[in-house]
Amino acid sequence: MPGRVSTRPSRPSTAAVTRKPSTQTLSTTTRVSTTTTSRISTAPHPIPDEGPSSVLRSQICALFADAQRTTAGHRKLVINLRKIMERCCYEAPVSTGRGGKGSNGVEANGVDDDEEGFVTEVGRCVVRVMAVKKSESVGDRVVRFLGLFLKHASEKDTALMAESMVDDTEAFLDTPTTRLTTHILSLLLPLLSSKEKTVRYRSTQLISHVINSLDAIDDDLFQLLRLGLLKRIRDKESMVRVQAVLGLGRLAGNETDGDQGNEDSDEDDSNGLLEKLLQVLQNDPSADVRRSLLLNLPLTTATLPYLLERARDEDAATRRALYSRLLPALGDFRHLSLSMREKLLRWGLRDRDEHVRKAAGKLFRDRWIEDCAGTRNTEEGAAPTGEIPPPNVDALLELLERIDVVNSGVENGVALEAMKGFWEGRPDYRAAVTFDDGFWDALTAESVFMVRSFNDFCQTAEGGKIAGLVEEKMPEVTKFAFFLQRYINKLVESLRRETTPEEEEEDEAEDNTVEEEFVVEQLLQIALTLDFTDEIGRRKLFALMRETLAIAELPEEVTKLVVEVLRGICGDDAGAEREFCGVVLEAVAEVHDVIGGEDSHAEGEEEDSFVSAHSTILEEAPKKETAKPKKTTKKKASRTRRSDVSMEDDDDDEDEEDNDEEDENAMREITINMKCLHIAQCMLENVGSPLQANVHLVAMLNNLVVPAVRSHEAPIRERGLLCLGLCCLLDKNLAEENLTLFLHCFAKGHDALQIYALHILSDILTTHGPSLLSSPILAPPATPSSKTQPPPNPLTKLFTKALKASDKPLVQAAACTSLCKLMLTQILPDADLLRALVVSYFDPATANNLALRQGLSYFFPVYCYGQTENQERMGRIVTAALHALVLVAEHLDDEVGESGEEEEFGGKRSGMVGLGVVAGLLVEWTDPRKLVANAEGRLGVVVDEQGREVKRVVEEQVQVRLARDVLERIHSGSVGKEEKKILASLLPKLYIPPSSSSSSSSSSSSSSPSLTETLTEIHTLTTTALESRIFPDATSRNALTKLLGTVEKSLAGGPKRARSRSRGGSGEVEGDVTIPAVAAVDEEEAGTDVGQGEGVEDAEEKNHAVVKDVAEDEGEDVDVTPTKMAIGPEVHEQPGTKDSLLEELLDDDVDAMDVDGGIEGETDDLL
Repeated sequence: MPGRVSTRPSRPSTAAVTRKPSTQTLSTTTRVSTTTTSRISTAPHPIPDEGPSSVLRSQICALFADAQRTTAGHRKLVINLRKIMERCCYEAPVSTGRGGKGSNGVEANGVDDDEEGFVTEVGRCVVRVMAVKKSESVGDRVVRFLGLFLKHASEKDTALMAESMVDDTEAFLDTPTTRLTTHILSLLLPLLSSKEKTVRYRSTQLISHVINSLDAIDDDLFQLLRLGLLKRIRDKESMVRVQAVLGLGRLAGNETDGDQGNEDSDEDDSNGLLEKLLQVLQNDPSADVRRSLLLNLPLTTATLPYLLERARDEDAATRRALYSRLLPALGDFRHLSLSMREKLLRWGLRDRDEHVRKAAGKLFRDRWIEDCAGTRNTEEGAAPTGEIPPPNVDALLELLERIDVVNSGVENGVALEAMKGFWEGRPDYRAAVTFDDGFWDALTAESVFMVRSFNDFCQTAEGGKIAGLVEEKMPEVTKFAFFLQRYINKLVESLRRETTPEEEEEDEAEDNTVEEEFVVEQLLQIALTLDFTDEIGRRKLFALMRETLAIAELPEEVTKLVVEVLRGICGDDAGAEREFCGVVLEAVAEVHDVIGGEDSHAEGEEEDSFVSAHSTILEEAPKKETAKPKKTTKKKASRTRRSDVSMEDDDDDEDEEDNDEEDENAMREITINMKCLHIAQCMLENVGSPLQANVHLVAMLNNLVVPAVRSHEAPIRERGLLCLGLCCLLDKNLAEENLTLFLHCFAKGHDALQIYALHILSDILTTHGPSLLSSPILAPPATPSSKTQPPPNPLTKLFTKALKASDKPLVQAAACTSLCKLMLTQILPDADLLRALVVSYFDPATANNLALRQGLSYFFPVYCYGQTENQERMGRIVTAALHALVLVAEHLDDEVGESGEEEEFGGKRSGMVGLGVVAGLLVEWTDPRKLVANAEGRLGVVVDEQGREVKRVVEEQVQVRLARDVLERIHSGSVGKEEKKILASLLPKLYIPPSSSSSSSSSSSSSSPSLTETLTEIHTLTTTALESRIFPDATSRNALTKLLGTVEKSLAGGPKRARSRSRGGSGEVEGDVTIPAVAAVDEEEAGTDVGQGEGVEDAEEKNHAVVKDVAEDEGEDVDVTPTKMAIGPEVHEQPGTKDSLLEELLDDDVDAMDVDGGIEGETDDLL
């Protein structure tokens, strides 16, 4: 039966399981707890009578008892049990009467020691395993022992039957082992549907283990097992599903034998076993189930795509299992498609988990290179397959070819990361590679990439300690320059030949050009790391780069690398930078003259300049005007005489030629400007001196960049805008003058232009600082007519508009990224924009904009936990952001209908994340205890005198002020019912520091209220809200009550507070803090005797119990919280007092009482 036997040990369940002592054995009798907390729903069933004990039972039970202690002696125990089986099944017992002995020496005791007795006793021991919990290892040992015995006994029986039945071709032999297996599985099948999860788990585990231990099973039993296990893949317990898929993974191999085409199969099997397992692999919520299927499904062409898909599994252990276990066992990686190889490498090497990255790197440098090297060595007869082959450079080149380095070896490709790990993990290959002259004369895409990756690794690895390998293996700069010149010439010839290729050689020429371009790019990458202290080599390479840059046909990526190499050759000082700019602009002029003068040379005319390119278009305009009358004359003549038809055809040909010439001139102008602007852009990306200090840059700006920005051609205008933005980074005045231009480009431009404008504005503000925000353009002066509010900031309006552009996801993501950078650098600390970011993050309209969601997922924790000011700013916009999101949720509910109103507010509604989750995240982001660092050292962990780590007291008032803002928002009267619930759910989650810490705090400014004053205000607002019954639901009232208790403890300086209070007419005075009183009961009128040894908490608990009992007796609604109890729907203030607390509670006029203000205050007075 095909399939792979799982060797994976059973994993502990993630569910919480009550653990018993590990010394428990199967023979331990179950003890029934006599405590009142025992969870026994029914009385235990009496153990049925199993007949008299026998020697056979004692022997088998002893073996099973030894097997559950340790797995070290399982092989010996299996042999002993097999001897007993042979004695019972193959030797006829001779009964000598009750209590006698047979010929085999085994005491009968009235029970025949035959096969039936043996099967019964083994089944009796197997049933005892079913009640052993998953946490007990004894059950796993017994299961393993039984599987090992059945496998051993099956092999022995097959060998015996083969000797006596040589000519029998029956596939399934009827042996004592098969009959024992059938009996055991028949006992377990009814237990698969047990109500007890432990029984389901053990029965499924044992069945799966037996299936994976044997080679053949009876057909009828096979179908029963299949049906039973199929039902268990939907079990609610993940540990049961894991064992079920382990067994079904072995059975799934039979699908290819015709089970899928059986039309008479049951309805559950209509879709095929394999399809059901693949669905479980994709959709099961348990990572253990998915991992078990990943390692146990048969490897076929149908299952392979689903298995490789687990490289993107959310569980890191599952992803690691794919790279460390499945892919090495898959065989030769060359059977995979090229795209799948590239995806597996990219997903593995860029995984967020370090262990997955290590497994992927090990797979590439050990297994995949072995597949290439092993095959070559086998063909050459050097080493057999399976052994680790010696270093083989040809195999490495083949490996690079198999991952397509031409496409994956670019700057952001995965091949660079793969080769970095390869050189790090294979020092034998580092020592084996050689780069002689013959190697450089015949470079290919694979060989040059190998050299480039080796050079990069040696330059950076181990702090440059192995940089000496580069000097040993790489040629000197002068020789390298000659090699580079040779391949640049080959590339230019291919590019010029590609313009007029023959039809048959067009595709081949294009492929050769791509490879030659890749070779030149890699050589230029190597040139960036060369040591230019060799003056001869430096001059040779400088001349080569200067000549190469003037080649008009040079691709853009090669041009960019040539400019970077030229910048490195010139040096880093200001004079070298001016020299660099002059050389580049000379090359720009040559490129312009070459492209603009191609047609002129063909016609024998002089070369044109940059200005003549514009004049050419203007000179062609009169020709167009003179051509129009000819068209009208032609039409009139055609109506009168037919003899002018030939003249009209000549005129049409002339018009077409004129139009073609105009189009060619326009395209030539675009080509000139695009090429020159690209070189200028590459130059500007490599300079840093002020713009006005470099005359070459000023000339380039006026003669090239400004005309390009004013062009009507979109590509030229976009590239000109990029160059202008780079120039603005070099001069602050230029940036300030052109802010209006960039704002206009965003307002009127298309998507690409808007993205460019956002990036440029962000870079300008980051480079020149927030001083630009005070310019008249971004901060226009307020006019005398605008008395109500200042005029809006254009930059704020720009980002707000971009964040709301849900129909332009790329613009929205660019605005989000730019704004996050400005906020993290404190350049644009705007609370309104922060609120817009929060709303955009949770808005369902941005659900498909993954770039925006991922950027904000990183931004909010970093922003809030980085500085206290950021966290305070976030705290100030919490209520406004929640209000905006509530409006969004209500709008979605109106669209989907009334059904959304009945949905729980904390869950998902209408495709939007629940507002309860939103509130929880906002509380977490504003928690001052999670600040990473603080300038004044008031946060973090310190070491006391005894050397113990002690957490410092957090003194920030971020969430204290947030609690005050929430309560003020609740009292405003413009809050809806659902918004009140969300705001109330925030309150008990807020961190309220002790008020005593405010005295030692030096960070609070004199203008802001102290912590004590803020807490007093919160206490007043909370008490008012409780008395006025703002919240009709008990959950919100409980949240307010919990906040009230926290505030009172904070005002008292902590949990152990002084109880010296004096009651006044308006409230209770506690030190210097006045707390409004709530319905207190006088000491003499309470009628409650509290002993001197009784604590305050005990008195509160007694009064709390009295209130609860009385309310339950009267059948009223009871809202019980740790610090407050409300009875009935409304609170009534009583002007007078009652004779006793019990009379007051029983009074019909009083429907509620605040335990914090009344009962707790009363107990304090009594004490």
